[in-house]
Amino acid sequence: MGIFLIWYSYNSATPEEREILIANIKKADPFWVILSIILGLLSHLSRAYRWKFMLQPLGYKTSFSNRFMAVMVGYLSNLGIPRSGEFLRAATLKTYEDVPAEKGFGTIISERIADLIILISIILIAILLQTENLLFYFKENNINPAISIGIFILLIAIGVLGLLFIKKSKLPIFKKIKNFAKGLLEGMRSILNMKQKWAFIFHTVFIWTMYILMFYIVIFAIPETNQLSFEAILATFVVGSFAISVTNGGIGVYPLAIGGVLTLFNISQQAGEAFGWVVWATQTFLVLVFGGLSFILLPIINSKK
Repeated sequence: MGIFLIWYSYNSATPEEREILIANIKKADPFWVILSIILGLLSHLSRAYRWKFMLQPLGYKTSFSNRFMAVMVGYLSNLGIPRSGEFLRAATLKTYEDVPAEKGFGTIISERIADLIILISIILIAILLQTENLLFYFKENNINPAISIGIFILLIAIGVLGLLFIKKSKLPIFKKIKNFAKGLLEGMRSILNMKQKWAFIFHTVFIWTMYILMFYIVIFAIPETNQLSFEAILATFVVGSFAISVTNGGIGVYPLAIGGVLTLFNISQQAGEAFGWVVWATQTFLVLVFGGLSFILLPIINSKK
């Protein structure tokens, strides 16, 4: 579907529009593009570092390098199958750090809930600053953020109810499931038992600050977008977040969504899509390089274990 959308967006444009789009991408200032990649890398490093705060209460001391490579392998997996990276990330830590997969996955669920709280806060701020433009864009594209957030909360509720049902069930078939669920809940509760809560909060805020900054500074790389206000970029960031969350890494959808919302701020569709392509391509490149290297290096670095 992502490849089809890329093909469709390219072929639905006139030759002149395609020429303008490609010219805008070629004119992107490498300095700002490279800086965006560095900020993106910092967010991934911080995520790997933050993970230890949830693993420590469970009694596991893990190496930073293995946590970082597990994070990058997970991101790489998400480019193929959405949300598969969370499972692979937990499995990677099980393989190389002997952290039970269910406990590792439980910590990942907890940190995703923390991330969701930050994202909801950003969405609310963006709506307050750009209410008219955002609501118009959501309406035109049949996007309902409340439904997306509601579905996520509903899935969590279903998961919790399912675990409670399994816990109370006395059927033998649920014995192994109970053990897995017990570890999962223990991993999720680690966020409540961590000693360094303020450090966890700092890294959570830092991660999302890097996300926004790596997105924001690309406006200086594209000549037509360098006059955009921070409020406009924040609104665009929100739309881009939804584009990534519903696809495998935003392939095909992300540049189209960014181009569409930037037209609300008097940016041409071609310049807006060029902005989207630069952001998407640089961060995807980062994941491909470090995710691919992690797949190769994990067994080499841990060969003595």
